[in-house]
Amino acid sequence: MSEVSHHRGDLAGHPDVSEMRVRHERILGGREVSLIEAPVFLVGLYCAVSPWVVHFTGSQPPLVAHNLVVGAALALLALGFTIAPERMGGLSWAMSAVGVWMVLSAWIVGTSPDAGVLWNNIVIGGVAFCLGIACAVAARRGSRPAAGGTTD
Repeated sequence: MSEVSHHRGDLAGHPDVSEMRVRHERILGGREVSLIEAPVFLVGLYCAVSPWVVHFTGSQPPLVAHNLVVGAALALLALGFTIAPERMGGLSWAMSAVGVWMVLSAWIVGTSPDAGVLWNNIVIGGVAFCLGIACAVAARRGSRPAAGGTTD
């Protein structure tokens, strides 16, 4: 039987090693923002299904549609953080604004919301606001050029 295992040597002698390092850094460079994508996606999904979880589909029909649309928007933001994290820095602040809107929407969109509806939207809004701030800080930190550069 022939030997099929391959010995993997050091790539230091590879002619394209510097180009591969630059490409690797470019690909992984925006990962600080995208580490927050999963919590943002989960908050968006919960926001979309929250009218059925908290059982206010019958008492607050306008708020049902509102939470469904805002939840879908938050989930789409999370997908954007996954696909192009380096371009999502500005939308991080929009996610914070959506969080503030979620807190206020129970009173503006809803009609005489009960405590469950209020707390539901306050918690969703607070979490979305905090995640938006975290994304914005991570995007800002990731967009700064390296202090010393590389010596390769």
